[in-house]
Amino acid sequence: MTAMTPGSNLPLEAVRVTVEVAAPVRLDVSGLLLAADGKVRSDADFVFYNQPSGPGVSHRSGGGAGPDSVTVDTAALPPDVERVVVTASPDAAGQTFQGIEPTATVRQADTGAVIATFTPPQLGTETALVVVEVYRRGGAWKVRAVGQGYADGLAGIATDFGVSVEEEPAAPAARPAAPAPRPPAPVSPPVTVPPPAPVPAGPVPAAPPAAPAPAAAGTGKINLDKGRVSLQKNQTVSLVKHGKPLLAQVRMGLGWEPAFRGRDIDLDASVIAYGPQRNHIDSCYFGRLSILGGAVKHSGDNLTGEGAGDDEVITVDLGRLPAEATGLVFTVNSFSGQKFTEVAKAYCRLIDAATGEELVRFDLTGAEPQTGVMMAKLIRQFSGEWEMTAMGDFVKSRTVRGMVKPGADAL
Repeated sequence: MTAMTPGSNLPLEAVRVTVEVAAPVRLDVSGLLLAADGKVRSDADFVFYNQPSGPGVSHRSGGGAGPDSVTVDTAALPPDVERVVVTASPDAAGQTFQGIEPTATVRQADTGAVIATFTPPQLGTETALVVVEVYRRGGAWKVRAVGQGYADGLAGIATDFGVSVEEEPAAPAARPAAPAPRPPAPVSPPVTVPPPAPVPAGPVPAAPPAAPAPAAAGTGKINLDKGRVSLQKNQTVSLVKHGKPLLAQVRMGLGWEPAFRGRDIDLDASVIAYGPQRNHIDSCYFGRLSILGGAVKHSGDNLTGEGAGDDEVITVDLGRLPAEATGLVFTVNSFSGQKFTEVAKAYCRLIDAATGEELVRFDLTGAEPQTGVMMAKLIRQFSGEWEMTAMGDFVKSRTVRGMVKPGADAL
């Protein structure tokens, strides 16, 4: 038996595994079947007490005497399902995980033998939790400890993964803490955000900055000829060095320090990809670590901001980005609900992945009492060059889902 920590994973030798989630209070446990885009294919892929079976996944209620569990038969999962996430939320409406220490036990379903256990650390105001995930990697199945909390309940998790959720049920269910999906309604692909104003057609957007650049920046376009560039808010730098576009791998490092007075803060770095008409293509974040055929990759979640250096890193292969990806917006969200006024400092920096050289840096100054911030954007110009603009625009959103429309508006 292995005691897992957040982010750790184990290979699964058993074809059928059961995940039990137990706590001092009764929990609602659910399973979501996710395709390659990180979304359910339809509401039938949301398996919980009101819909206890799906393709290759089943839910068993503990009836109050024992923990709820989700069983995954990896051999019976449809080929387009790449992972199954197991979630939990307190059964009592509005109850948080403050003072509750849930433990997931992963067992061989046929023998009951324990494979691993996982107790997520540092829980507080969360009302729902992605506990573990069973996922396919290189043709083999693994289990990963996640431990990511949501402050907007199981409905927030379900919506994040593409389940249609009623805002107000017509009548209360027997256990109202969990949302009831609408079985007939198929789930659409991620919502395409229309532009707030017409944008010229073409392979790339003109992409003016969200706000006018400072006057000093108007004397000429900044480039990388003189080495490292330190940007102020709304300033733009062209990723050109000695007249040549920097079509290579770059890393966007995002960092922060724990909240003042020694409190940890869980910030999540993400990048949102857009098309020429500001349409949302995909989002790369802790729950979806690779998008656009691997051209954009995320380093994984950092739960505290402790330690020196970048807390989360997003690697972008500019040369491999598909033609339809013309804008990238880099965001940071406070999953734990704390405001950026409680963050000691935050920054982003662009690094040449081949040499490790820091190219551009933007230090966030003047925080606002919000839970999300758009740090920077990369825009592909008509010439094929990429430009980076420092943003520092705050948004009320704890997840990358809520950043999609503000990001589109800022392109």
